[in-house]
Amino acid sequence: MASISSQNRVPKVSVFLFVFTICCLFFSLSHVVLAQSSPVFACDVVSNPSLASFGFCNTSLGVSDRVVDLVKRLTLQEKILFLVNSAGSVSRLGIPRYEWWSEALHGVSYVGPGTRFSSVVPGATSFPQVILTAASFNTSLFEAIGKVVSTEARAMYNVGLAGLTYWSPNINIFRDPRWGRGQETPGEDPLLSSKYGSGYVRGLQQRDDGNADGLKVAACCKHYTAYDLDNWKGVDRYHFNAVVTKQDMDDTFQPPFKSCVVDGNVASVMCSYNKVNGIPTCADPNLLSGVIRGEWKLNGCRYIVTDCDSIDVFYNSQHYTKTPEEAAAKAILAGLDLNCGSFLGQHTEAAVKAGLMNESAIDKAISNNFATLMRLGFFDGDPRKQLYGKLGPKDVCSAENQELAREAARQGIVLLKNTAGSLPLSLTAIKNLAVIGPNANVTKTMIGNYEGTPCKYTTPLQGLAARVATTYLPGCSNVACSTAQVADAQKMAAAADATVLVMGADQSIEAESRDRVNILLPGQQQLLITAIANASTGPVILVIMSGGGMDVSFAKTNDKITSILWVGYPGEAGGAAIADIIFGSYNPSGRLPMTWYPQSYVDNVPMTNMNMRPDPSSGYPGRTYRFYTGLTVYSFGDGLSYSQFSHKLIQAPLLVSVPLEESHVCYSSECKSVAAAEQTCQNINFDMHLRIKNTGTMSGSHTVFLFSTPPSVHNSPQKHLVGFEKIFLHAQTDRHVIFKVDVCKDLSVVDELGSRKVALGEHVLHIGSLKHSFTVRI
Repeated sequence: MASISSQNRVPKVSVFLFVFTICCLFFSLSHVVLAQSSPVFACDVVSNPSLASFGFCNTSLGVSDRVVDLVKRLTLQEKILFLVNSAGSVSRLGIPRYEWWSEALHGVSYVGPGTRFSSVVPGATSFPQVILTAASFNTSLFEAIGKVVSTEARAMYNVGLAGLTYWSPNINIFRDPRWGRGQETPGEDPLLSSKYGSGYVRGLQQRDDGNADGLKVAACCKHYTAYDLDNWKGVDRYHFNAVVTKQDMDDTFQPPFKSCVVDGNVASVMCSYNKVNGIPTCADPNLLSGVIRGEWKLNGCRYIVTDCDSIDVFYNSQHYTKTPEEAAAKAILAGLDLNCGSFLGQHTEAAVKAGLMNESAIDKAISNNFATLMRLGFFDGDPRKQLYGKLGPKDVCSAENQELAREAARQGIVLLKNTAGSLPLSLTAIKNLAVIGPNANVTKTMIGNYEGTPCKYTTPLQGLAARVATTYLPGCSNVACSTAQVADAQKMAAAADATVLVMGADQSIEAESRDRVNILLPGQQQLLITAIANASTGPVILVIMSGGGMDVSFAKTNDKITSILWVGYPGEAGGAAIADIIFGSYNPSGRLPMTWYPQSYVDNVPMTNMNMRPDPSSGYPGRTYRFYTGLTVYSFGDGLSYSQFSHKLIQAPLLVSVPLEESHVCYSSECKSVAAAEQTCQNINFDMHLRIKNTGTMSGSHTVFLFSTPPSVHNSPQKHLVGFEKIFLHAQTDRHVIFKVDVCKDLSVVDELGSRKVALGEHVLHIGSLKHSFTVRI
């Protein structure tokens, strides 16, 4: 009996462990449910009335007073908890854990631990990847997308699925077509990048109640600065030293960040991995305290954050300091407030004890972090009782938001080639459409990187098949296209009334940590395209899905390829937008935000050369439309419409005078330029009046570009963008457009020492094929 009973007896320890495990599982499941229904916030005076006695919980006080009250209550060890993205909790003060790292590059993203999707909110609106949205050149669209994204972010925060701090947008200049992250940026032009950055930030941050001190969500402009190389031929971003002239820094790399801070009032700036002129950006007091905080006045309620593990990178990979404590001190003393990663959490206390910095430096850093959270209402109690408290799952993936995603894709798609009679296709004439290509029926490829789970997908094939009868063949198993189904594709195209080829790239070709070596279509794509074009009897439309430009010279010059569309990574509704344009229910209006170079360019130009300006002595051709002197496949601003638009100059000056004091040096000696910062070089403006007419038969939008070619001094750009405006015109109607030009701001150039100068002499303004010359003199 004893032996039998002992064999069946469950040991007391095992029973305890079983019960404990079940309880833990129950608690975990309960915690998940609660996490999905309750937002994280501090100062919950309803549950804990004693918190009401703390000054930092008193909403009648100003932000700075509340921050001072909070910081003085913390121990050094507690302060350090708030220097890292996974900020710790202080239960005695009613402060819960908070995760700073969330992303919203082109929709609420699951990249970063601060945001996730669940059965409560299974997806969010996925807009086109940034490079395509920028191609719309529509500043109101940039802001509208930001507003939708912040609404969905707030809705997800209210059910415990998202944070309030989003490390977006990426406003680095797309300097080199090989950069894998170029897709995340607004392109190669400083003005467009500036307008995109400040517009998207306003959409994310601005509250609907007009409270300028409050934030809807907190945006972050990244990656500061001169960051545009990830991993190219053995050179990676963790070790790369970007050698940049003062001139290039101030007229190319810095303007978008300045605009983000000054015009967009962004809540945060993120420093990058790379070194600039020998100093890691996250340890550079000149770049952080000197420029961002000093010149641009990012002070008080705004913070500076590292790219993830940047301090660890400059200590362990770049060997910039001898000890981790020194690295922690250098970063904080340079002006850094928050570390994405754990480095400051591990080494800051030792840095203080070693006398490398004072505790007051930590106080300053966490004060900026706390002030940001206070502006977001994190310390104001239950957010569901605040301005955005009623937002919830019903406000995510709404029909209106998804329609905006489709509209954004339509506005950005660029028509690069269109032989007469090719596009738009006729719904009545096309009885059988061949759809071929490795990107023809893709889903995730369409949304690019830093993505979230979309509401739904409409692939190119689905969008086209909803219009006409289609036959489909991938042509290659993937975009690498190591082998191609040439014969089957030719047979299909020969039997069709028209053929749409959906080709290009995906994240296996261009991505973060993956730069390209060449800019040709991958694998056998070119061979397949050419073979299909030769076999086709109807129009052949080449659709290129990519972030960066491609050398498609072969297609541009092939008469059998009647049309070329660049569609970027067009977002969740990309397939519907492509079909809208191909079948003419939408008139294309996108324009290229970056230069498309021939392959010979990347064969001869190392990606590591940061110089923007050409060097005739070495044959270096320069970069971007502003300085590049070589041949292009397509140029910045290229793009066709189904209509034609004419430009007529109505009014513009022939002479502009810059008044100077009689004692000015330029009165006694000949000057090529005068300082734009001169007191007398203020409020010198003129209006340029234009008449724009849609001379075609289809209504549509048109981007009016105003470029300037300055006199040839200070190695000035051959031309640069002064302004742009997107307008809508019905067929055979016109509109009066006025550009307000600030001479000292818009027409100035940066000299060799980094100072802005207004060149004296003849300037030329360009609007389409129209040119207007005028003289600037003292």
